[in-house]
Amino acid sequence: MPKPNFLKLLKLLPSITFVSTLIGSASAFLLIALNWAENTRANNEYILFGLPIAGFFIGFIYHKYGGNSTKGNNLIIEEIQNRKTTIPLLMAPLVFMGTIITHLFGGSAGREGSAVQMGASISDNIQKLFKLDYNLRTLFLIIGISAGFSSIFGTPIAGALFGIEIVLIGKLKLKYLLPSLISAFVANYICELWPITHSVFSVEYVPSLGVENIVWVVLASFVFGLVAMSFSKTTDYMTSVFNKIKYPPLRPFVGGVVIVSLVYIVGTTKYLGLGVPIIESAFERNLFPQVFMLKLIFTSITLASGFKGGEVTPLFFIGATLGNVLSLFIPLPYSLLAAMGFVAVFSGATNTPLACSVMGIELFGFESGIYIVIACYFAYIVSGNTGIYKSQLIKINKPLTSKKDINSRLSDF
Repeated sequence: MPKPNFLKLLKLLPSITFVSTLIGSASAFLLIALNWAENTRANNEYILFGLPIAGFFIGFIYHKYGGNSTKGNNLIIEEIQNRKTTIPLLMAPLVFMGTIITHLFGGSAGREGSAVQMGASISDNIQKLFKLDYNLRTLFLIIGISAGFSSIFGTPIAGALFGIEIVLIGKLKLKYLLPSLISAFVANYICELWPITHSVFSVEYVPSLGVENIVWVVLASFVFGLVAMSFSKTTDYMTSVFNKIKYPPLRPFVGGVVIVSLVYIVGTTKYLGLGVPIIESAFERNLFPQVFMLKLIFTSITLASGFKGGEVTPLFFIGATLGNVLSLFIPLPYSLLAAMGFVAVFSGATNTPLACSVMGIELFGFESGIYIVIACYFAYIVSGNTGIYKSQLIKINKPLTSKKDINSRLSDF
């Protein structure tokens, strides 16, 4: 895309606004449907027994009709990096349906993946329908990601940065920034016109930042980065295990059986679905140490076997509860550590430290900002050559095994 100027942006503004309005409404519809699915499952726990059958249905539909849509977010990143074909319009209804069914029957998944895939599918097909300059395709795909992320979480600035950073790995191309910001704010505004609410979290107390506290933050961030790496590697391993099942629809069927069995082994359903109540409790009281690890296992099995949704809200769950647990060893307020973990584990798993830092400030306030920025960047560095979006790894060629490797990674900033 050539360097933008004011007149070019004005010409694109109607198209950007139209696309963002559609995506904001799609996100609102998804949030409403997810709320229904979560409440229905909570009030009818026996529905969990249908998870294997639901998984087989999702797997069959994707196997029969999904085509490239089965790649999910990785397809979008691939198309931005190597433009080949239009994102299938069918991706939007498929991922919407798959996500709602996953949550209704008890899979442990998120919602970001669905919003991003719907956003990219809508924006790419609108770009093709309007017969816009093909060189603008990268811009419209980034707009789709930004609008979807922004509207699903209610964080427009972070959403705009996420749409750019997710495909550029720690770097920011300013030519995409203003269109991405416009899209993110419009989509978020439209979404909030619908009867939806975004989760609100608060940090009760933020201590002054001295040398001692910086040391504690770095130590906590090291743990956040290791757990982010563990999530990516565990999901990769689980995926390789389920891929040994040759008939794809059987993978989520078996995954559903495993999830149902795990629920009865651990004796609770609190690790299913989004897990927002547990995330909220991480800011309010001390939790049991095993909570974050169990959510990691439930989510890895759910997504690796072929259920739909996303990784981000489970990463919020894992990070916030891990931060809460670290307060047993680190002399910082548990709500602050929960906030740091909330975005730092996400940062390490997605390789988007800038977007995650801004998201933390949008959610938790400027007072927590310096703690959150340090946590996000250190977790990103520690997580090394891993990530939940495999197409990013085209540009990350080796693990961080030396000072030279670490300096190379730091040079992204």
